[in-house]
Amino acid sequence: MTWASWTTRGVYSGHGGVLTEEVGPLSGDLTIHTTWAEGTAQITVQYTDAADWFTMAGSPVPCPSEEASRALHAAAVEAVRQGSAATVPVPQPGPEHAAGSE
Repeated sequence: MTWASWTTRGVYSGHGGVLTEEVGPLSGDLTIHTTWAEGTAQITVQYTDAADWFTMAGSPVPCPSEEASRALHAAAVEAVRQGSAATVPVPQPGPEHAAGSE
C-alpha cells in the first residue's frame, strides 16, 4: 500500500476559521494534517498542541496521486488562512486532465 502524509503547524485561520464535520468552525492557531492512501486524501485539523483531531468539512476526497495530495494539502492550508468557514478545496486536475487533452 502506498501512502503519504503532511502536517503543517501554526496555521492562523482567517476570520470565520475552518469548518469541521464534528464541531463546526475552529479558529485560531491550528495544525492541518493530510493523509493520502489508495487514491483518497483525508484532511484533519486541530488546535495546535491539542489532543483532538477534527475532519475538515468536505474530507475525504478522491485524489489520484501523492503529488496531487501534496498540492491539496497546500491548498487546504491556504484555505484555512483565508478563513470564511473554509472547507476542503476542490482538487485541481493535473496535466493529464488538462482541457483539450485526451
